[in-house]
Amino acid sequence: MSTSADWRRGSMVPPYSMGGCPPSLRREPAGAAAGTFRGPTSPLILNSVHMSNDVGPGATGPSSAAAAQPALTLADRLPGRPHGSRRDRGDRNLTMLAIGALGIVYGDVGTSPIYTLRETFGATGHVMLTPDNILGVLSLIFWALLIVVSGKYVSLILRADNHGEGGVMALTALVLGGLGPERRRRRVFLFMGLLGAALFYGDSVITPAISVLSAVEGLEVATPILKSYVVPISVAVLVFLFMIQGAGTARVGALFGPIMVLWFLTLGVLGLFGIAANPAVLAAVDPREAYTFCMNHGGLKLLAPLGAIVLALTGAEAIYADMGHFGRKPIQQAWFALVMPALLLNYFGQGALIMAHPATVSAPFFLLAPNWLLYPLVGLSTLATIIASQAVISGTFSMTHQALLLGFLPRLPFRHTSATEYGQIYMPHVNWILMLAVVGLVLGFKTSSNLASAYGIAVTGTMLIATGLLYSVATQSWGWSWAKMMPIFMTLAVIDLSFFSSCMTKVVDGGWFPLLVAGGVFAVFQAWREGRAELTRSREDASLSLESFIARLSAKKVPRVAGTAVFMTSSLEGVPSALLHNLKHNKVLHERVVLLTVLTEQVPWVADAERLAVSTYPHAFYRVVARYGFMESPDVPAALTGCACQGLAVDMMDTSFFLGRDSLVPKLRSSLPVWRERVFLWLWRNAASATDFFRLPPNRVVEMGSQTEI
Repeated sequence: MSTSADWRRGSMVPPYSMGGCPPSLRREPAGAAAGTFRGPTSPLILNSVHMSNDVGPGATGPSSAAAAQPALTLADRLPGRPHGSRRDRGDRNLTMLAIGALGIVYGDVGTSPIYTLRETFGATGHVMLTPDNILGVLSLIFWALLIVVSGKYVSLILRADNHGEGGVMALTALVLGGLGPERRRRRVFLFMGLLGAALFYGDSVITPAISVLSAVEGLEVATPILKSYVVPISVAVLVFLFMIQGAGTARVGALFGPIMVLWFLTLGVLGLFGIAANPAVLAAVDPREAYTFCMNHGGLKLLAPLGAIVLALTGAEAIYADMGHFGRKPIQQAWFALVMPALLLNYFGQGALIMAHPATVSAPFFLLAPNWLLYPLVGLSTLATIIASQAVISGTFSMTHQALLLGFLPRLPFRHTSATEYGQIYMPHVNWILMLAVVGLVLGFKTSSNLASAYGIAVTGTMLIATGLLYSVATQSWGWSWAKMMPIFMTLAVIDLSFFSSCMTKVVDGGWFPLLVAGGVFAVFQAWREGRAELTRSREDASLSLESFIARLSAKKVPRVAGTAVFMTSSLEGVPSALLHNLKHNKVLHERVVLLTVLTEQVPWVADAERLAVSTYPHAFYRVVARYGFMESPDVPAALTGCACQGLAVDMMDTSFFLGRDSLVPKLRSSLPVWRERVFLWLWRNAASATDFFRLPPNRVVEMGSQTEI
């Protein structure tokens, strides 16, 4: 039997399009408040983003009907995507979900032992190789994993889900939904969220490059003569990885979990053998070792070691970002049952090896293995880093899709690569840009040690922003008292600031690159958002209300032709320009006129019962509002079919879709800075087609051109 969850994952049309009606669909009276819809029990007012288009290539824009959203908790599951549909599904599947989380969630942090200790005592950390320093570094890694990963992410931040979804965009939407109408605070948190998302892109470029390079460099350890082949092999692996993205990862993804189980077991076993040879290394569990190390490297001398130790936290943000795929319990189970023990054992095993044989510091991870296991370990490491890179690439697609739907990016072409899993999407433009950037990094930096000098700024910046956003959730949604909240968040803030400050020393050595990427992405976010806002203001200044338009029709006899005309509009009040131009040039109206607006709410999923609202006006005019979450993809034909439940039966074979295609020209005195205006106009001209984005039948689309000044 088909379900509503199947439709949201892209496998079929919604259940109400096949004759049934969701239980709470309702017809709203004309003039109902924009941005407000009512559930089965109480009103729910959400911040919305207009997705509909009477404006040509642009995709999204901020809603003028934004209002405050009630605080959301883990228990507040939307009926449209019930708790358990793709997340916690009971104990019988908990273990399988935990195994699946190993590759997607823990791929990055799971491959960090390949290079962390090597870089700490090498060119990045510049830590002298002494027994006390070895214990101090291991103690810092131990407590960093315990506090930052186990405490902050696995135990604390996973509670701050947005209807089961995670990630900096979902967290930002959750925070904004809990704020009041005060614009200054909203701008501050919106700025933080956009900056965190931009930093994620900077991390997404470096992570695949450093992961694959560090694994392939194991060949150099096994056979030094292969050193000259490391970069070409790494480039070939990365190019192959990006080339197969269009085929989808459903089949390959089924192997991720078992391979990562083998990987983490290998980490643990190798670490146990190392510890058995030198048990004294376990003294690093004592936090006094970390304290002594920090005191001995006080002031600026501590920055370089911390900038290398932060490599142990690579991918920590993915724990929260990928929560929607697996749920909180499987992610927690995977961490505490396998990932954390394996990582700690391996780090301590490497430390024991370095204490006994200081010369092994050049590649302690690979030299921890016996000679006969070296080549298989290089192969397994390469597979593990490919899986880690795949998780980053998929996360970048997902982040871009969310930003697009929330109104911070123009429409970009994408397609679903699975008929059953909604989250598996492919965005070709993003894929090829990311590939060029990653390959360019490998060719430019040439070694993972050089890349380590560029790594950390984006990750620690995102971690710091997440702490700030989490603070807001704790005060607004969880109701935490100051006495309970301050010790926890002050500790997390001090740790995050320490790591971030240490990474800022890497700017000259390569840290400028992720900052450049993040700055470029943030500038695009801001240019698109401000440009859309300016365009909306220009339209509203020249708009005509629907009531006035209908009143004028009553005084004139306008010929009506058979069929239904659907005019896509981003306004909940005015008349779309495409309708005015159609009437002006063709002198006729269809017998039924539908003004359709698509809104993206600041929640991941919208319940089927809250999907549609139909308002009826005189002279067979209708206004339809279709609402989607920022994890969903708009499907206008399916939405119109569902309107039959509310008295608006639409025959798709007798329906025409009218889109406005605006040609934008700059004003002589625009409120936008020149650079932002030019970026916006370039994005506008190169955005993807509204026909494909809204899944409109191409042979039933009519575009009406116009010119607008911004």
